[in-house]
Amino acid sequence: MPPRTIDLDSYVTGVLEGSRAWIARAVTLVESTRPDHRALAQQLLRRLLPHAGGAVRVGITGVPGVGKSTFIDSFGTMLTGLGHRVAVLAVDPTSSRTGGSILGDKTRMERLAVDPDAFVRPSPTSGTLGGVAKATRESMVVMEAAGYDVVLIETVGVGQSETTVAGMVDSFLLLSLARTGDQLQGIKKGVLELADVIAVNKADGPHETDAKGAARELAGALRLLQAPDAPWTPPVLTCSGRDGAGLDVLWERLQQHRKVLDATGALAAKRREQQVEWTWAMVHDQLFARLHEHPQVQRLAPELEAQVRAGTLPAGLAAQQILDGFFGAP
Repeated sequence: MPPRTIDLDSYVTGVLEGSRAWIARAVTLVESTRPDHRALAQQLLRRLLPHAGGAVRVGITGVPGVGKSTFIDSFGTMLTGLGHRVAVLAVDPTSSRTGGSILGDKTRMERLAVDPDAFVRPSPTSGTLGGVAKATRESMVVMEAAGYDVVLIETVGVGQSETTVAGMVDSFLLLSLARTGDQLQGIKKGVLELADVIAVNKADGPHETDAKGAARELAGALRLLQAPDAPWTPPVLTCSGRDGAGLDVLWERLQQHRKVLDATGALAAKRREQQVEWTWAMVHDQLFARLHEHPQVQRLAPELEAQVRAGTLPAGLAAQQILDGFFGAP
């Protein structure tokens, strides 16, 4: 945990100088749920914000078994080889129960974990999607202020986490697999609609032909979802996280997508809307947290929940009684 006495000037200077130790301390501070730390974190973020916003932000999701950690390791290493500084963050609401996918993945990202131009951060263990998303979004400000010009945000694909990550990034990458005729089954329609770029991973060795076939099938499915006048048609590519094949083309397409957004003014508009949406998401999360902590709600909730379980009280009436308790209605 951060020290009891926190010198914000040291935090700001350390982050802006790119000190890994200060970056780690700053991220720990913004992840903290202690009220005093939250207040300090907001002061820190306010001072760092003018130095953030210049990075390419890419969200990454994938079907089970797609090999995200190997892909991110190879992709991130390629980017640092091109002169970029890469930060890897995660949105994993299961991390408090499972240890977090990226916490385990960090040990499998053998090259990025030791790359001086990369920073891999395990998912915070908030246990709720809102809490994890808040910490990840604020960590992104720290990383960008520290000079990381590419931020990769991984989602484990639990519940609404894909939509949450898509609301943080410029481009959303969907990784798929070549499967015999059923590659679409593992992809939820909503995720397909979120994707700006799709890549069929593990397109190497004997799987290369199957991967190309899967890419053609996905491209066909996308044509059915795509509006005829859409300014961007998501390309469907093949790549290999294992041997690096196709990663250069994938990066070119991600850059191309960002340029299209930038040229039309859509990138700036998208980021402005993301900030407004994030503001209201934080209002929602903080109200929900305060409701749960309210003494009257804590007194009422167990009995009301028991009555709802027993079927003797309608859920709508129980909800109204909880809200009445929260707002102090007679």
